[in-house]
Amino acid sequence: MPAPTAPTAHWHQGWLCAPHVQHLPSPNFGPRPAGACIDLAVLHSISLPPGQYGTGCVQQLFTNQLDWAAHPYFESIRGLEVSAHFFITRQGMVWQFVSADDRAWHAGASAWRGRSNCNDDSIGIELEGLEGATFAPPQYRALAGLLEQLAAQYPLTHLAGHEHIAPGRKHDPGPGFSWAQLLALLPAPLRARLQRPAGT
Repeated sequence: MPAPTAPTAHWHQGWLCAPHVQHLPSPNFGPRPAGACIDLAVLHSISLPPGQYGTGCVQQLFTNQLDWAAHPYFESIRGLEVSAHFFITRQGMVWQFVSADDRAWHAGASAWRGRSNCNDDSIGIELEGLEGATFAPPQYRALAGLLEQLAAQYPLTHLAGHEHIAPGRKHDPGPGFSWAQLLALLPAPLRARLQRPAGT
C-alpha cells in the first residue's frame, strides 16, 4: 500500500493552508483600500519578553490576550493592539493571524516604493528574534517557503525590513538578519523578481 501523500499547500480566502501553518485569527485587522496592490512583504522581528523565545506571548499579543501584569516589560506596551499576517518561530513553525487579503496592523507610519501607509498593501511577516541578534536556520527556510507561496498567490515584487519602511523609528529585523542567507534559499526567478533595499 503506498504511503499517504502530504497535503498540498493552498490558499483559502487569504489563509495559507499547509501542514506547518497554524491559524490563530486576530481581531486586529481591517479591509484593504479598494484596488490595493499587495506587492510588498515587510520583515519584522519580535520576542516577548524581549530575548525570550517560545513563551507564547507573541501569539497572545496579536490576539489581545496578553496578561499585561505577567512581566514588567509588558507595562510599556499595555493596551497595544497590533497584528501581523505571519509569525515564524525559531523552529520554523508558521503562525497566521490575519488573512493576507486583509490589512494587518504591523507597519505603522511608513512609506516604501513611493507609497505611504504600508499596511494598506503589504504582507507583514514577524520573525521570532531580538532586534540585532541572529535568526535560526529553520526560520530562513520557512521564510523562503512562505515567500514562494505568497509570490504564487499575490503580485509580490518588493521585499523590505521594518527598518527600511520606517527609518529612524524602527530598526528590525536589524543587522543580525542575513539577507544573503534568505536570498540563497529562494529560487532564482523569485530572487530576481523581488526588489530589495540597497545593500541587502
